[in-house]
Amino acid sequence: MNLLAFDTSTDTLSIAATDGVQVWQHAGPGGAQASSTLIPAILALLAQAGLRLDQLEAIAFGSGPGSFTGLRTACSVAQGLAFGANVPVLPIDTLMAVAEEARHQHGVLQVQALLDARMDEVYTGFYRYQDGQWVQRDDFQLLRPEHLQHEAGWAQAGNPFTVYVDRIPASDGLRTTALPTATAMLRLAPALLAAGGAVPADQALPRYIRDKVAKTTDERMAEKAALALVAAQP
Repeated sequence: MNLLAFDTSTDTLSIAATDGVQVWQHAGPGGAQASSTLIPAILALLAQAGLRLDQLEAIAFGSGPGSFTGLRTACSVAQGLAFGANVPVLPIDTLMAVAEEARHQHGVLQVQALLDARMDEVYTGFYRYQDGQWVQRDDFQLLRPEHLQHEAGWAQAGNPFTVYVDRIPASDGLRTTALPTATAMLRLAPALLAAGGAVPADQALPRYIRDKVAKTTDERMAEKAALALVAAQP
């Protein structure tokens, strides 16, 4: 299965592609820089893998929660590339990707996934791995670190531990740093595709927890760049 995945929801840009046998990956600075570096990095990685956009079965992106600018940038680029190549888009929850990365690293099957939401808050969600796929127990939450509820037997994984240090309640199990990597998304993609998670390019949307209306200049530039790139494809 030929797949492309990328995430710009955190301060780390993560891209990965696979032909079903081998995986190629790239990581770099995220944040505001991602709007200008994401498309060139995707093209370089696909060239390295010997894959064309129209050979992909889906383009997956980290749909949130996470940085507003990062989510909109990733969604716009996924839409632009997928529309021109006539392939579906697969939005993947970033917290689920965190849980998958923790499973891949440590073999844990019950994960409280956490991501720094800035503004003195944390995104959180509980995921249980069963029958070869992750099941989300409850909807996402946005909480102050000290208000997080931990449950016995659940690992904690994510990126807020060094930021909030002792403000996150102690865990009785594994606590590990993990990000929503693109390679984690590639591992999640087959089951999500089989479950009907892919959508047409124009229906792909980010998943926000906080409200936001306007696109930033960087987001608009990323969207235009993706559409221009697709228009230039032979």
